[in-house]
Amino acid sequence: MNAILTAIKLLGGLAMFLYGMEIMGDGLKQGSGNALKNILGKLTHNVFIGLLTGALVTAVIQSSTATIVLTVGLIGAGILNLRQAVSIVLGANIGTTVTAQIIRLMDIDSSSGSILSFFKPDTLAPIALIIGIILIMFIKKEASKNVGTIALGFGILFTGLMSMTAAVEPLSESEAFVSVLSYFRDMPLLGIVTGLVLTVIVQSSSAMVGILQAMSSTGLMTFNLIYPIIMGINLGTCITTALVCSIGSSKDAKRTGVVHIVFNTIGTILFMIGMTVIQKMGGFPDLWGSVVDSGGIANFQTLFNLVTAVVLLPFTGVLVNIACRVVKDDVVQTDIYPEMAALDRKLMTVPTVALNEVANSVVIVAKVAKENIERSLLQLVEYTDKRSEEILASEDRLDQFTDSVDNYLIELSGNIETESDNRQRNMLMQCVHDIERIGDYATNFDEMSKKLHDSDIHFSEEARKEMGILGNAVEEILRLTVEALEKDDDTIARRIEPLEEVIDDMVLLLKDRHTERLCQGGCSIDSGLIFQEALTYFERAADQCSSIAMLMLGKHNEEIMKNHHLYLQELHASGDQSYVAEQENRRAQYLAPLQNM
Repeated sequence: MNAILTAIKLLGGLAMFLYGMEIMGDGLKQGSGNALKNILGKLTHNVFIGLLTGALVTAVIQSSTATIVLTVGLIGAGILNLRQAVSIVLGANIGTTVTAQIIRLMDIDSSSGSILSFFKPDTLAPIALIIGIILIMFIKKEASKNVGTIALGFGILFTGLMSMTAAVEPLSESEAFVSVLSYFRDMPLLGIVTGLVLTVIVQSSSAMVGILQAMSSTGLMTFNLIYPIIMGINLGTCITTALVCSIGSSKDAKRTGVVHIVFNTIGTILFMIGMTVIQKMGGFPDLWGSVVDSGGIANFQTLFNLVTAVVLLPFTGVLVNIACRVVKDDVVQTDIYPEMAALDRKLMTVPTVALNEVANSVVIVAKVAKENIERSLLQLVEYTDKRSEEILASEDRLDQFTDSVDNYLIELSGNIETESDNRQRNMLMQCVHDIERIGDYATNFDEMSKKLHDSDIHFSEEARKEMGILGNAVEEILRLTVEALEKDDDTIARRIEPLEEVIDDMVLLLKDRHTERLCQGGCSIDSGLIFQEALTYFERAADQCSSIAMLMLGKHNEEIMKNHHLYLQELHASGDQSYVAEQENRRAQYLAPLQNM
């Protein structure tokens, strides 16, 4: 009966420990999502810097598996290559040891009057829980909520750890437990297998090391018992990572999982050989049977991962070659558009990073839509079948992305916890549809051009000149829209609406003028109808650009987000100096030449 109660208390403490790690990691990821992406993407060109980067990111998000899964997502997005990923994997193993170093706070002697006793878990845990609850429940700022989540997770983690420690302390008096430990001391390979299997089951190397540290309170954990188990724990976590990396991933993503297994396997073999040789030769005679506390366990885990990483760092090229031999390239590879490759579900583990990649993809497809409009305007001047095929191919690409990104962002919604990420998602979902409509107008222009070409209908010389000036204005508003999205710049976004108003005025002027030409017989009915239709699509393309600008501004301004039309009415009526100045410049640039024709 006592054994059952002990197991229940131990598993309950483990559950709290795992949950604390989970929510602490969530808070850290939410608070540093953009930074993680930038660090992984920009600081890994040198393998040594990549090693440090992997260690830093893993220390922040408290999970080597999460770091490697995020790395796999960035490989799929084309931000990282396999060699960079390998250096991050090596660093991730080092970073994961930070949790164990934090847990060693259990070793602080609370009986002393030292200020360090303040950091004893039984003091620190309730303080962290109180701070976390206050920040989450009573302070509504997003940054405070993230800090509160981290503090709450930290407190729950240590509460679970103390529960595990309390559960295992009576085991020091159990003859059966002592007998089992003696068996493990004589069978290091059994220790490796046990650490591996339990880590695969628990899905967390940090949790398994935490259990070892909790069990160290029994005073029965000796060095020759714990070191094989720690190496088995490292092997267990890389098997879990490899399974995750193999699901629906690119070849390089799968190779990253293989590298993690090869790295930890080689490290374990080298360490076991080294430790066995040292022990057989009588080296460090007082070490093997010495009792190890939680600090000693943390130090060995750090030493094992650090030494293994440093030794294997010069051989990253060899690790890459091994992975490439294990996971071979397909004979035929299908090209994937970069905007589609970025929609990797593994990035959803850090929603801010996933949204950042979607935003980059939106910029790509915005450029595709802009280029398609430019092609279609050339069709109005001189129609070619080849250009028409290019326009239709790009339109298919835009449609494919629109469908895919909708599904991706809807699925991502379940992971989003912050208001800023939620606004970013909403903005991107609506922007994509505006961009897709711009692409539709390109196909409309292409269809009109084909009709003109096949029917041998021509615009009048005056109409061609008018359309050329209006086309330049529309190309300019598209250029501004793409630039605003690419730089995420609200200042550029504010320049779009004044130009859109000028384009509206240009369209009104040209419609009136063309109606007059029709009445005077200056152009045919057929060409006149097509010209009027073209003016409508010019105006609508500019409208979509204005919509995108409003979505960008609304992301940082709730009043704009709630009612775009009211904001525009107030903007037009306010006489804002920068708005008026921009509008006047655009009138002089585009409207005046039309009026003077």
